[in-house]
Amino acid sequence: MPGRKKHTHPIPPTTTGADGVLLVDKPAGVSSHDVVALARRSFSEKRIGHGGTLDPFATGLLVLFAGRATRLIQYVHDDPKRYEAQLQFGAETDTDDLQGTAVRSAPLPSRAALEAVLPSFIGEIDQVPSSYSAKRIDGQRAYDLARKGIAVELAPVRITIHELRLYDFEGTADAVTACRLYVSCGGGTYVRALARDLAVAVGSAAHLIALRRTQAGIFSVIGAATLEDLREKRAVLAPPLAALSGYLQQTVTDDEIALVTRGIDVEAREPGQFAALVDKSLPGALIAFAERRASELGDRWQPRVVMREVPPK
Repeated sequence: MPGRKKHTHPIPPTTTGADGVLLVDKPAGVSSHDVVALARRSFSEKRIGHGGTLDPFATGLLVLFAGRATRLIQYVHDDPKRYEAQLQFGAETDTDDLQGTAVRSAPLPSRAALEAVLPSFIGEIDQVPSSYSAKRIDGQRAYDLARKGIAVELAPVRITIHELRLYDFEGTADAVTACRLYVSCGGGTYVRALARDLAVAVGSAAHLIALRRTQAGIFSVIGAATLEDLREKRAVLAPPLAALSGYLQQTVTDDEIALVTRGIDVEAREPGQFAALVDKSLPGALIAFAERRASELGDRWQPRVVMREVPPK
């Protein structure tokens, strides 16, 4: 959003192995699965996962994890997520975006009405996901059922909206045809559904015609790799430690590394529930991600994700 200051952490120096983190700026018309497949070919690495998909029509930040770093995904701080979207008023579609079929029309809303309801959407709210979402119903994706013409009824989920702003209004003050939306939210939020519900709250209808994710927790789309970078094998992986910003670090000695790589706990010399254990002789080299546990020997770090092979004898 214009004038908004970004608070992000720089990505550490790149790694030479196939274990690491990759930020990609996904263009419209490409699925997240397509981007993952391209990254696998680019790095000759089958083990590549993501920290959250984007719809094909959406653009922006995809956070990918390669090699052993895929096991860190569950521990990554990727909230809040920030999006910039464009809403078109007057019609609602079955997908809540421009790729769907219009299912309902309604009068255009006023700018005053839209701004008046914004506060009611901030904080913890209940949201019914789009019928064309990735939510599972009896083991099947909601969008697969919807495409087969099967009625989909999804239960409301609790989401968190940290910040919500409307700007760049089009039309007139009494009949807004379109506007842009800035959202800072927690995981599980569907911006398409948010646009739908915002319009319903003012007696109108709307769907998204553009959506871009600009940030996910510590990661920003600024400087992210492009698909061309992947095709030309110019993209580089940041080291696995880049995924653990926000966690404390404890350096470990060679003797401790020999234990940690075998899954054996070591002395906890730093506070906190979790820690990134890094090589004392190679600053920034992640050995393992560990969880604190109490023992007869005192507090210990129990490895949960080991990033290095057992050293040879």
